[in-house]
Amino acid sequence: MKKSLDFLYKIQKELSIFGGIGSLLDWDQKTYMPTQGAIERSDQISLISRLSHERFISEELWNHVRKLTDPDVLNKLEEKDQIVVKRLEKDIEKARKIPPDFVEELSKTTSLAYVAWQGARENNNFDRFSPHLEKIVELRKRYCEYIGLPGHPYNSLLDDFEEGMTVEKLKQAFSYLKPRLVEILGKIKDSECFNKQRDVKMNFDAENQKQLCFLLIKKMLIPSDKARLDVSTHPFTTSIGNDDVRFTTNYGRKQPLFAFFSTLHEAGHALYSLGLPKDEYKYTVISDAPSFGLHESQSRFWENMIGRSRNFWKYFYPVLQKTFTRQLRSIDLETWYFYVNQVNPSFIRIEADELTYGLHIILRFEIELALIDNNIKVSDLPGVWNEKMKELLGIVPKTDTEGVLQDMHWSVGDIGYFPTYAIGTIYATQLFHQLSQENPEVYNEIGQANFTNILSWLREHVHKHGRVMTAEDIVKNVCGEGLNSRIFISFLKDKYYPLYGV
Repeated sequence: MKKSLDFLYKIQKELSIFGGIGSLLDWDQKTYMPTQGAIERSDQISLISRLSHERFISEELWNHVRKLTDPDVLNKLEEKDQIVVKRLEKDIEKARKIPPDFVEELSKTTSLAYVAWQGARENNNFDRFSPHLEKIVELRKRYCEYIGLPGHPYNSLLDDFEEGMTVEKLKQAFSYLKPRLVEILGKIKDSECFNKQRDVKMNFDAENQKQLCFLLIKKMLIPSDKARLDVSTHPFTTSIGNDDVRFTTNYGRKQPLFAFFSTLHEAGHALYSLGLPKDEYKYTVISDAPSFGLHESQSRFWENMIGRSRNFWKYFYPVLQKTFTRQLRSIDLETWYFYVNQVNPSFIRIEADELTYGLHIILRFEIELALIDNNIKVSDLPGVWNEKMKELLGIVPKTDTEGVLQDMHWSVGDIGYFPTYAIGTIYATQLFHQLSQENPEVYNEIGQANFTNILSWLREHVHKHGRVMTAEDIVKNVCGEGLNSRIFISFLKDKYYPLYGV
């Protein structure tokens, strides 16, 4: 028994280190790597992926796991070891369905596709990316066949990002959200306030944006010796090790607050990664988030529930005014708060307002389902995308760069990932609702940029559990119920109807 346990923990540590190496290679490719390094980088990443997968599905590891999951042995283990063993068994059982050659092929394909996507996006040329995406879609269909979860094939993709989630559950949630989001948007667009609103047109220089972002992450208690902020085309967060988290932003977007809010969002991810269980669970499958949706709840919690609140700007708007005096001297706090929360259907998901964001996710979910069901082809995507944008948001992109090419996710093979953004947004609303009930002083604390108690609450109620429980069970333990779209819709109405005089 001890021999098997020791072997399990040894292999998990090695796999964790392999994962860190792969993450570092990926982070470098998306930040500072010379573009001509793409071919060799794809070979490097695919080799690491293959070696990790082969080790994870090896007969030796599987035999040790099977010994420990024997009921007579399992019941003699300490609770911590039981949790690790049962989680490992489930993960390995799933991974063993995937041939190592397939893992290597997918990894190499997506590494090259990411570079092609960057070029296609910069040159507004979908045809440049289309052949790569066709191959990715076919590979993901094969993946569904390998995994073979019950129900819709897309369930096998969803489960990688949101364990236990199904097409049926999502359709139910989105069938509730979609008409209500469209209804709220319609009422706001019919309001006098909406028809009078104007974009606040201003440019913030990159260096001052950078200083504000670094002030923000300092206030958010991001430890500078365990995390760093850099620049990439598409903001993201990744963990290189237990005490090494990298996240990025972009200072060059037209939207003046893009860098600030993307930093706020990614810093939420970084805080969660740094708060995951270490100590006895360090280097194990438990020291990770149970789902991408719960991870996203942490970024949306900081971005929306805190960063788009009136109290947050009571502290940060004077700082912003001092930094950009010329642009902001004639704009008062209430006007600025309205601007930050202005509803304005836009083409770009990561620039979308809080209300319309969910419609961007539903659009992508419907397209992904249609691709997996063979109801549309990759070559149809630009047209289908534009039709759905018109249907849901009433606007049509003029270019593919601001349409179908805007997200990196498909280029890295993440079909099935987008729904987690909606799930995370709903979870974030539920978590903040619960926090505010337990600590009514939270609003004053936000107004002073004092986030110590908020972070402690998240650490205690969400971060520390890692994968000991599912995401839904964690939310149930905190809020008394799982995913609840109604709380999210109520929150939107309570916030936006008064703003727009509806």
